Amino acid sequence: MRIGVFTSGGDAPGMNACVRAVVRSAVSKGHEVIGICRGYQGLLEEDFFRQADGEPLMRLRSVSHILQLGGTVLGTSRSELFRTKEGVKRAADVLRKHRIDALIPIGGDGTFRGAVELARHWDGRIVGCPGTIDNDLLGTDYTIGFATAVHTAVEAVDKLRDTAESHERLFLVEVMGRHSGFIALWTALAGGAEVVALPETHTDVPATVEHLKTLKSRGKKSIMVVVAEGDELGGAAILDDELRRAGCPFDTRVVLLGHLQRGGTPVPDDRILATRLGDFAVRSLDRGVGGMMAGVVRGELVLTPFEETYARHKAVPESLLDVLQTMAS
Repeated sequence: MRIGVFTSGGDAPGMNACVRAVVRSAVSKGHEVIGICRGYQGLLEEDFFRQADGEPLMRLRSVSHILQLGGTVLGTSRSELFRTKEGVKRAADVLRKHRIDALIPIGGDGTFRGAVELARHWDGRIVGCPGTIDNDLLGTDYTIGFATAVHTAVEAVDKLRDTAESHERLFLVEVMGRHSGFIALWTALAGGAEVVALPETHTDVPATVEHLKTLKSRGKKSIMVVVAEGDELGGAAILDDELRRAGCPFDTRVVLLGHLQRGGTPVPDDRILATRLGDFAVRSLDRGVGGMMAGVVRGELVLTPFEETYARHKAVPESLLDVLQTMAS
């Protein structure tokens, strides 16, 4: 079997570990692996990973020493052409031209939506691996890159706390999450934040200000407010303005972590998750599986149809919101 592997959409720490697992698992079973560079756009342009001799195959040595690397050695992009019916048909033609029997795309919901469309025009099998820092896909407890993104954000909050304590300030720290509050909630819990603002919850500014006044009356000198970029007010800068106008008792500063959360060496949890999922994807293809995402639920490897992974919003756990409220009170 000839398997194509690519990374698509936003990069996530651990993508390289997943590519490594796919290659090593496939080669161990006697399969060939074609590395497709720059996601769907690279597929359309027939941009393949090549050996020194020009052969478009990934071998064991091709993935040596990439386990610990952030980003993606295959590169990634967002393809406007692939969003069209013409682009999808062209991608299917390329796969047939190069005798690729199966695909393992590593990415998020956009990647899997693309896989569903591709399957309408190509009869090869597709098993995807969830690579996105947002942790917003159903069918897996955690996505590749989420743990590292949280680790990066928590490190930033810890450092900002030192400055906040020294100057008796409130810091609003904006993290990624246009539609999902997972990074924000996990960061708030691990960083000991007093307030969190999520896309899934209503941000009550007057109530928040009263809470802050109570904390200050108790002698609290520093405040951390973690804000998901998709909070309904529009992000940390807007929330900062709203808090000031409502009488916030602390001097405030805004920090946007932005794409800093995407980079860096993947933490062990992401390396292990990526390795398990990459190997599981190959094993699933071996069994004739297609149209599925490989995931881990309660520690067990599971397969979920692509359409179900993005069919509805993956809600943050209410129980953790309750825990944060208790800790911050």
